Amino acid sequence: MNDRLTNWTASDDAMVENAIRRGANRRELLKMMLMGGVALSAGGLILGRASDALAATPVKGGHLKIAGFSASTADTLDPAKASNATDYSRICALYNRLTFIDGNTQTTMELAESVESQDAKVWTVKLRKDVTFHDGKTLTAKDVVFSLKRHLDPAVGSKVNTIAKQFQDLKAVDDLTAEITLAAPNADLPTILALHHFMIVADGTSDFSKGNGTGPFVLKEFQPGVRSIMARNENYWKGNGPNFDSFEFFAISDESARLNAVLSGDIHLGANLNPRSMRIIESNPAVTGFISKLGTYTNLIIRLDMAPGDKAGVIEGFKYLINRETIQKSVLRGLAEIANDHPIPSWNPYFNAELKQREFDPDRAKSLFQKAGVLGQEIRIVASDAASSSADYAAVLQQAGGQIGQKIAIDRVPSDGYWSNHWLKDPVGFGNINARPTPDILFSLFYQSDAAWNESRFKSPKFDAMLLEARGLLDQAKRKAIYGDMQAMVSNEAGTVIPVFQSNLDGASQKLKGLVANPLGGMMGYTVAEYAWLEA
Repeated sequence: MNDRLTNWTASDDAMVENAIRRGANRRELLKMMLMGGVALSAGGLILGRASDALAATPVKGGHLKIAGFSASTADTLDPAKASNATDYSRICALYNRLTFIDGNTQTTMELAESVESQDAKVWTVKLRKDVTFHDGKTLTAKDVVFSLKRHLDPAVGSKVNTIAKQFQDLKAVDDLTAEITLAAPNADLPTILALHHFMIVADGTSDFSKGNGTGPFVLKEFQPGVRSIMARNENYWKGNGPNFDSFEFFAISDESARLNAVLSGDIHLGANLNPRSMRIIESNPAVTGFISKLGTYTNLIIRLDMAPGDKAGVIEGFKYLINRETIQKSVLRGLAEIANDHPIPSWNPYFNAELKQREFDPDRAKSLFQKAGVLGQEIRIVASDAASSSADYAAVLQQAGGQIGQKIAIDRVPSDGYWSNHWLKDPVGFGNINARPTPDILFSLFYQSDAAWNESRFKSPKFDAMLLEARGLLDQAKRKAIYGDMQAMVSNEAGTVIPVFQSNLDGASQKLKGLVANPLGGMMGYTVAEYAWLEA
């Protein structure tokens, strides 16, 4: 235990500080440190140090301005329908979840005081007392039941419907206790409840235009595709936040313009910048690069049910044609890790390290394209700045294709409306997938046969059965083996080409303080408005 105290680092201190800002109580903080191997006596010392740091640094006040990279008239304040960073940033400011994933990838409590089960099938959720919605209504278990049940209603169009289908029964035991019964055991439920879509809304809500939540900000203005403005929730149940008086979010789709807005001081944070901008950021003392190592990826999507992806060998050909090292070193300036066409990064405990890494092999790609009868024919790829670096990825493919006689044309389309007009629809295009904390969530959202976001229309009853089996296993060794086989299936059979996992780069003003990376995405997992502050 003493060794762990000796090795305790500044980043560990930041983790504790961040947990305190979120409203974690002393018991939750000590439990978190005990899991990290810290003795109780040392834990008290660390808590004191973190509390002193918090007392010295956060500053109240100011109007936070953030520019995202994508917006459209389809922007929503309904958590169930949220589908991109723009939506996530707004709903994280307006609502809360039952649980929260912190910067150390630990699942902690938010609206829930506890989420517990004896068999991983029947879960009891105990809620915090005296939490109120923006309209003054007190949070109860009925709100939890309503919020979770919405995802099961096809009319709602929830983006996590396939995940929610495991909710077999939901009921309010009393005002502060909800019971969730799953169709089959799932030890990941507390982590699943931390997803952005599972924000808690008031019982009976049908109009989401007011953004009535329990969150740190109250909505003042919302213009889909334009901007949103919010003011500090003076009755926020976490008494120590947020720090900002108000928060404004809008999109600047052009990356250069977004970077220039940060450099000029017009905004405090520009989201999702191109890694090539890092040199400019480093040369300007007024800004800083906020880097988050995530499981985020931009992927080439080739639909299996449309030409040319319906021809045997085409998808495999693209997987050999893409030069991953060029993307990692040249396109992303080293802010990336090589991937192997499945969504599980190497730092995930379920990563399949035995799966052979697919190499750049243009000759093999040529042979596959030739057998498929497409060599020499033009294949059009739709790219957009909305899917981070996708135009650069397409250019890398175009160059490699030219060397083997495979014609590749790039259709660059605007960011505005990309996710509603092109993603999931084009025969060959790009996605940009935010990090998710578990293999079950990733596979359920993007590869389960009936998933709304099954990008390439990959359908495998065997895969679906394995997903259900792994979900209910408490034996971690068996679970890892199944997830390893599923990674191989996705890598070899799905129509998604995942070349690298990208580190997210946000450009931030040096005046913006308290930034801590979060595994759920850039901008502190889209919670920067709640936890950061402006230097006086």
